[in-house]
Amino acid sequence: MSPRRREAPPGPTEAARLADDLRDRILSGELAAGTPLREQAIASDEGLSRHTVRTALALLSAERLVIQEPYRGIRVTSFTAEDVRGLQELRCALEAEAVRLACARYGQSWPDEVTAPVRAAMAELESTAREHARNWPVVAAAHAGVHRAIVAAANSPRLQEAYARLDSEMLLLLVNLRPNYSAEEVANDHRDYLRQIQADGEGAVRRHLDHGTQQISPRSSR
Repeated sequence: MSPRRREAPPGPTEAARLADDLRDRILSGELAAGTPLREQAIASDEGLSRHTVRTALALLSAERLVIQEPYRGIRVTSFTAEDVRGLQELRCALEAEAVRLACARYGQSWPDEVTAPVRAAMAELESTAREHARNWPVVAAAHAGVHRAIVAAANSPRLQEAYARLDSEMLLLLVNLRPNYSAEEVANDHRDYLRQIQADGEGAVRRHLDHGTQQISPRSSR
């Protein structure tokens, strides 16, 4: 008897593919903050059902990349000063706890297997800042990679999962509300930050993120 043929796992749904495409366009800045996303127009342009489009937009809403308001429909999320502070406070709480755990485990000298991913993420940010300084979305993505690596150093899957939920919204914030300094300065700032973390733990996280919040000036509001 011939072995039973195993079917290939199903690929991503049309809704997931559409969500991926719209996410890329939002996080690249192609779809700017406040841009309306009209269900019927997207369905017509993409040759998809309105149900599929509605499902894709719901996925993006769960990531807080789009917002739906009465009488205004669905649009790309924009940020007020209060939004920025709230997101940064939550991010600080998670990242500070990750650093606290790492310092409790490793002291001021983290082992190479812990620091290697952080160093690799930092090298990627420095390379990106040199080679793609004018492509801010690419710099923002490399910047986010450094912070993800720092959180991963705590070796806490639950903490990483919680932090990952902020990833898309954080990238959108950085793409639309660019800090008032250059890509090179972003890289230099994070190089200093990594040095300070092992010496001062959570205090370094709070100072770094407070500084970042001050550098962001919302250009639009809800």
